[in-house]
Amino acid sequence: MIAHSARTDVGRVRSMNEDSFLAEAPVFLVADGMGGHARGDVASRTVVETFRRHLAPGAPSSPEQVLDAIHSSNDAVRALSGEGDEGTAVAGTTLAGVALVDAGDGAGFHWMAFNVGDSRIYTWNGRTLSQLSVDHSAVQELVDAGLIRPEDAERHPDRNVITRAIGADDVVDPDVWLIPASGRQVFLICSDGLSKEVDDEAIARVLVGDTGHAAGLAGELVDLALDHGGRDNVTAIVVESELGVADDETTKDRSTAGSPNEDTTPRANGDAGGELHA
Repeated sequence: MIAHSARTDVGRVRSMNEDSFLAEAPVFLVADGMGGHARGDVASRTVVETFRRHLAPGAPSSPEQVLDAIHSSNDAVRALSGEGDEGTAVAGTTLAGVALVDAGDGAGFHWMAFNVGDSRIYTWNGRTLSQLSVDHSAVQELVDAGLIRPEDAERHPDRNVITRAIGADDVVDPDVWLIPASGRQVFLICSDGLSKEVDDEAIARVLVGDTGHAAGLAGELVDLALDHGGRDNVTAIVVESELGVADDETTKDRSTAGSPNEDTTPRANGDAGGELHA
């Protein structure tokens, strides 16, 4: 059984939602179009559309198909960039997600996690929230080098500069993990509009409870980010899987805000200018 909740919101400051998500088994992903770049909202939607074309719904995929979807997404977003009055208009987006795959050779079902940029993947075991992905960002590199403390990263002037993105280069270099699908597993996938507004402790307090929110755990997390300022677009997907549990349905939707056929709610024009920002 796979259950999920998913929600996206433009936030309280931005005029355009450049986040997109896909929450259809076997794949769950968040793409955060780069603010300050042309076509950020189109870039994130292009990733969703590309994954839909590459992965059949309702059945486990393969690691090779997921990698092909990532590289094809990079090609498709690269094709959005073009020359304008102010030079080349670069389209780009982050990408983070998990997909249920058959690892082949008798290895069985695995969750394949993948990440490019600073959108995040967390795991939740009922007591501990752990960040699985590693941010591809300038401040994370400074933290890794011991030049700044983790608690100083969110106040650093380069806190929004990312070092990898879909569409930024001819060849994309994703981080990938294969996690055996076993027992109960919970993943949180989110854009930085959640992780920069809400700390891990507050996220864990939401995940540990039984929510009555109309949009499920994801809706409650998005509302929490809005309550903390909502300075960016915010998107969250909570995926709950249970291996070996018999049920009439193999997947369940724990409510998604907006139309069930809508992955994004684009608004008017967003920011312009700047470096690789997400």
